[in-house]
Parts: sequence; C-alpha cells; structure tokens
Amino acid sequence: MPSLRIVHSEAATSFGGQEGRIFKEMHAMRARGHHLEAICQPHAQLTERLRDAGFTVHALSMKGPVNYLKGVAAVRNILKEGRFDVLNTHSRRDTVIAAAAARLTSTPLIVRTRHLSNKVGSLWSYTILPHRVTTVSNHVREYLISRGVARNKVATVYSPIVLPAPVERSTLREELSLADDDIVVGCVAVMRATKGHRDLINAIAPLMANRPKLHLVFVGAGSPVFEQTKAYIAERRLQDRIHLMGTRRDVPNLLAGFDLFALATQQEASGTVYVEAQASGLPVVGTNVGGVSEMFRNGVTGILVPPKDQAALTEALQRLIDDPALRQRMGEAGRKMVWEEAVFSPARLAETTEALYTKWLAERRR
Repeated sequence: MPSLRIVHSEAATSFGGQEGRIFKEMHAMRARGHHLEAICQPHAQLTERLRDAGFTVHALSMKGPVNYLKGVAAVRNILKEGRFDVLNTHSRRDTVIAAAAARLTSTPLIVRTRHLSNKVGSLWSYTILPHRVTTVSNHVREYLISRGVARNKVATVYSPIVLPAPVERSTLREELSLADDDIVVGCVAVMRATKGHRDLINAIAPLMANRPKLHLVFVGAGSPVFEQTKAYIAERRLQDRIHLMGTRRDVPNLLAGFDLFALATQQEASGTVYVEAQASGLPVVGTNVGGVSEMFRNGVTGILVPPKDQAALTEALQRLIDDPALRQRMGEAGRKMVWEEAVFSPARLAETTEALYTKWLAERRR
C-alpha cells in the first residue's frame, strides 16, 4: 500500500504507558514504510526519546489560553507544510489544539486515541473534533459508545509489548537473599491507590501464616503510596516476607525471578503488564475491571477475580501457590499466546492501525 504521512500529538510531559504506546506505535508504523512525525511539548520526555530515535518532533507549548491560540496557528502551519494524511491525537489538551487546526486545514483523517478507563467529562474531543476514535480495549470502546460515540466510528487497537530478550538467570533472588525453592508472587505497577497494593497484601497475608517460603515482591514507585505501603507492611510485621524494590529498568530480569504474577488493580483501561508477565512464562492473577479480562485467558493463562473481593483473591493465589503443575501449565499457555499468536506485538498493532487508517481514509474520501 502507499506510504502514509502521519503525525501524532501528545500534551503530556511525563513518560508512562500512554507515551510508551505512542513511542512503540511510531516505531512499528515507520518499520512498515510510513512517514511519522510528532507534536509534543518542549520539555516532554517523549520529545527527547522520539528525537533520539530519529523522528522529527515539533515542540509546542500547550498550557493556557494564550498557548491555545498560538498552538492552533502553529499546528495549522505544521499540517499544511507536512501534507499529512493522518493526525492522531492522544490527550484532551493536544486534541483541542491539534484537531481544531486539522479541521481548519482539512486534514483528510483526524483520529483520537483514548488510553484511559476513567469517566470522560466533555465528549466534544471524541465526537466533534476527530473523524474517528481508537481505544486500547473493548471495555473503553463500549464505554465511549455508551456515552454517544457512534459505534462505526470507534475501533479497538491493543497496546503492544516489546518482547523481552531471554533471561538466563534472574538476579532477583540473589538481591533479596531468597532460595530457589522460595515461592515468589510478583507485582509490577506504579504505586497509585487504584492499583490495589494493599488489597494484595491483605489477600496474601493469611497464606503467609503457614507457608514460610512464600514471598511477595512489589516493583514500582509513586508517592505517597510507596511510603504508605511500606508503613502498612511494617504495621503487619511482614517486612521479611514482602519486599519493595522501587522503580527498576530491568523488569524482564525481575519477572524471570517470579513464580507467578498478581495485580489487584481497581481501575485499568487495558493492563499490558499482564501481557508482559505472560511473555515471561508466568501465570497471572488479575481483577475483572476495565480491559483486564482482554489481556489474558481466564482459566487458561491465569485466574480472573472480582475486584475488592479478598476471599476470591486469596483463593486464586492459593491455587497457584500450592500447585506447581498448574503454574507451569498456565505459564506455558500464556507464553504461547504472547510469543506464537503475537496478539500484542508491535507488528500486529501496526497492521491493525494501517488497516484502520486506510479504511477510514477511503470512507472519508467517499
């Protein structure tokens, strides 16, 4: 197919899951022969990372009413000079600037991607400004449809994970002075209240009472929840059994040291960390919120439990903790799903995105 000229816009200055998705998508689409550029704020981490990767990034301040007017004018010029086929926006702030400019320049296709599962306030950045919408899970898609976005104008495109290189031997157990036969339940997540760290502690604590080799490891940071979690662990006198590792850049190395993965999140648009865990051959335990149920196969690659249900979470953990054969079977099924079926690969993301852009451009031209 002909090469498309695509520009992404993002107002966020931090670098989290949303920005990581944009970064991986731009790489994957470039690999398929398309031309990619971005519009980001000057001091955004995404700006630096994309430039380091060889992408053209247009720096634009987006905060405040003055910058709104300046921004619309600036993006209008960027779009006219770049002759882009597609503008893909990602946050409310960049959408109201870039999509408005794209309307003024008659950009053929304006797409808004919704990354979050929380409630949408104003719908105009989904219904009025863009021509089409993509979401990171069917859960988010159905929510937007329930709020008034036309069903035929919104599609799901799962966020990808970059498959990790094989890890010969994890350093996790050595770092924590754990034995090879200790059972390690691992959780990787930014420390926010909605991620359910305390719920996981409450669910596993009863199992620790008569399983001296059982440990829980948290990877991730975030104030004030990190400090609150540390204090709660001390309050329950579980410092020797629950370990806080903070932010790490070697997550595949740590995953390779776990026996199973658990995250008791209370709110999640998708939950690609479950996919990352399965890529490492781990069975997973997750809560049935947002798009989590779309990230693994309940009863096959992991166990899905209701949110805020301590008894169900404890039971799911116990099943996997006490049954090494079940852990092995689910772990292998998860690894096969991620590696062989490639459901969450960057290549699949690019293929799906390319097909949608092409279809929607054709519809727009008609």
